[in-house]
Amino acid sequence: MSLNQRFFQMGGQWNAVHVPEKPNGFGCLIIGDTNHFVDEHNSLWLQHIGRNKIVEEILKCGYTLFYSNLYGAHWGSGQSVLQAKQLYHIIMKQEILNDKIHIIAEGMGALTALQLMEELKEQIRSVALINPCMDLKAQLAQEKDRKFFYKKVKNEIAKAYNVPVNELDAYQDLPELAQFQQCSIPVKIWQTTTNFTFDPNLHCKKYEELRSDHSPITVAYHLVEKRYSYGPSICQFFKKYEQEL
Repeated sequence: MSLNQRFFQMGGQWNAVHVPEKPNGFGCLIIGDTNHFVDEHNSLWLQHIGRNKIVEEILKCGYTLFYSNLYGAHWGSGQSVLQAKQLYHIIMKQEILNDKIHIIAEGMGALTALQLMEELKEQIRSVALINPCMDLKAQLAQEKDRKFFYKKVKNEIAKAYNVPVNELDAYQDLPELAQFQQCSIPVKIWQTTTNFTFDPNLHCKKYEELRSDHSPITVAYHLVEKRYSYGPSICQFFKKYEQEL
């Protein structure tokens, strides 16, 4: 990949910035899924062939990409939201970019993206979601049927929210979709029809219904074999919301 990239630490977390050869002046924050990572010289978005393809295509369109390790499996925790906001402000100071950014969020990264949409509001142009997890309470309830995965996910969520595992069931502050229904930021979801980790009936379809009356979203369904071929489609979506600087 021919690009200017750098890695730096902030708040104990590694972060990455990729600057294209021909910048278009717009930035894009990436928020990864449960297996996402950033270290001092690498990240999942560089290491994984499919995600690397998406990164290359979006860079080719001129977008400056930036992202953080965000404490690993953060499940939309408050500290992940704060870290993402701090990264946004640092990048705005360091790079010559329009202050209204795009967001790409995959899987559980959507939980952080939804909260950023509420907190940054005017600073976000559009949001592209890939197979999103958008209702953590509903996801946790569904996981109860899968004993092994339930224990793992429950431990991860308890750690992310700094709550004892045995108190998680009574914990009231996990993100749920109802609290995000009033947002009007443009959203498009790319959802695989099979082999998904997060059931679209619990997440993207539910979100589509919530926003259908006041600010409709777009959901693009595709076969799992095509799941890393939508870089150009994401760029087309972004461009629709760049008319007003």
